[in-house]
Amino acid sequence: MSTSSPTVRLTVAQALVRFLEVQDVERDGVARPFFAGCWGIFGHGNVAGVGQALLERELSGDPSHLRFLHGRNEQSMVHAAVAYARQYDRRAAMAVTASVGPGATNMVTGAALATINRLPVLLLPGDVFATRVANPVLQELEDPSSMDTTVNDAFRPVSRYWDRIARPEQLPSALLQAMRVLTDPADTGAVTLCLPQDVQAEAHDWPVELFERRLWRIARPVPQPDELARAAAAIRASRRAIVVAGGGVIYSGADAALRAFAEATGIPVVETQAGKGSLPYDHPQAVGAIGATGTTAADLLAGEADLVIGVGTRYSDFTTASRSVFAGDDVRFVNVNVARLDAVKLSATTLVADARLAVEALTEALEGWRAEPEHTARATDLAAQWDATVEAAHARTDGDGRLVQSALIGVVNETTDPRDVVVCAAGSMPGDLHKLWRTRDRKGYHVEYGFSCMGYEIAGGLGVKMAALDQAAQGEDADRDVVVMVGDGSYLMLSTELVTAVAEGVKIIVVLVQNHGYASIGALSQSLGSQRFGTAYRQRTSTGLDGDLLPVDLAANAASLGADVISATSLDDVRAALLTAKASSRTTVIHVETDPLVPAPDSPAWWDVPVAEVSALDSTRTARETYLEHKTTQRHHLAPPTHYDPKDPA
Repeated sequence: MSTSSPTVRLTVAQALVRFLEVQDVERDGVARPFFAGCWGIFGHGNVAGVGQALLERELSGDPSHLRFLHGRNEQSMVHAAVAYARQYDRRAAMAVTASVGPGATNMVTGAALATINRLPVLLLPGDVFATRVANPVLQELEDPSSMDTTVNDAFRPVSRYWDRIARPEQLPSALLQAMRVLTDPADTGAVTLCLPQDVQAEAHDWPVELFERRLWRIARPVPQPDELARAAAAIRASRRAIVVAGGGVIYSGADAALRAFAEATGIPVVETQAGKGSLPYDHPQAVGAIGATGTTAADLLAGEADLVIGVGTRYSDFTTASRSVFAGDDVRFVNVNVARLDAVKLSATTLVADARLAVEALTEALEGWRAEPEHTARATDLAAQWDATVEAAHARTDGDGRLVQSALIGVVNETTDPRDVVVCAAGSMPGDLHKLWRTRDRKGYHVEYGFSCMGYEIAGGLGVKMAALDQAAQGEDADRDVVVMVGDGSYLMLSTELVTAVAEGVKIIVVLVQNHGYASIGALSQSLGSQRFGTAYRQRTSTGLDGDLLPVDLAANAASLGADVISATSLDDVRAALLTAKASSRTTVIHVETDPLVPAPDSPAWWDVPVAEVSALDSTRTARETYLEHKTTQRHHLAPPTHYDPKDPA
């Protein structure tokens, strides 16, 4: 490294923090700082490195210093950071630091969630001594095959970029590569920079250019003319086309363009979990949720479709109902995606481009063409029928007057404002929300279903609310209330960020559903012939875990963590509690008991979970027969596009 230019002497950790503070991003001419803060829990692997650097900047008096956020669990810190990035449509991100060993490996689950959902987060796990002078240190994994292996190598398969900074000279190039990935809409995810604890504290003379403000432009790849022409030709040749709107519609801000496309062409729009909110629920072309957690309207149209236009979707098995929902013999696919990995799925005609630019270009290319009026009208009629089903589900009880989940969703939906955000991740709630929640704002629905990680909910809600507050402070948006819906199973796994919400004065509203077990897996277990084994919270008896309900008081637990708590036993109670929580400035938990045995309305779509091929149980043998019947509906979708002529590839 040249020493002729001016330098500044800093530790590796101090240089890292200074660099993060001067990284800006720009999209559509709007620039903003990229890093909104650094979450951290300190131990011997980072307290004297990154911890010292963050303290020094906080005491500097510089208003642009990197904000420090003290989390209570390493995994949940990553969840909060990821949720922040998602709420910001990936135009902002956070860093997360943890100590060597268990603190670092606690972040691996969060890293996988970020990468699967294509959301940016910078992970800074502490590592063992690069000099190896004191090996083995406390919490070090000793690998007999290599002294270069540490627990941080576990981050490699779940990171989009991974590096270990063994020398100060390696930091600048690693930081540039990290920013390349974090700001690339086609390649983003978790970025992991492993930081040996001795290297963090090592001083170096850094070129001052490393700390000059740097602008990273989030690209909008334009549609290529030949791909655009082929996609438009496929749409013009269709008779029963549908659009599958995925998360890419939201992240690229393509919702207005999609609305114009649907109105110009009459093509109905169905939504994935990440794409929910692409159209308002009551738009004439909005048909609702697709796939295994889909509406009868969307799944029926999917089964009849001759062309599926995927926009910003990665076609998970829930979206395709394990490749059974797109059932037409003649069905073909056009995939609009910024990532070629997703664009080529299902043997599609590809349009690799930014979702907004691609949809706008398709609308122009299809000028004067519309879907058959009968197809458009049928979609609107089916959507209206499903909405009537939703209305009935929102008023349902279990017969004994107890609350059921579908009615709980209804009262929360009706009582919250259109711009408020509902947050969820795992269990039966995400599927019910996908079908039953009436989304009225493009950012009003935040369900993590790429990894469907239990424990994401409260930490994710905290991250969403922090993003909403920052957007309001910067004049980009108005503030929103954030309502977290979480079951008792997820709550028991990871609820400690309630403490962080209280400490930071960041208000979230948590609707805590107590149903004494795993409602989703219980229902799945029963359908697979496993008789809900191991899915209820019961005391052990001589015959197993089949005794009385556990005497667990989740309301008291939430109160002990510093939240205000309201218990509700009726829909009117829930409504009143929500209004009280919305008027409050404090984090509030609304505790509700529901009957887990009353399901929400469902479509006949399927999800492939194998059933034991042989069994001594009648229930399992019966479930196996049903499973084999469903297997016959699966499709490979390997047929080439219908418009392709080998003699004339153009």
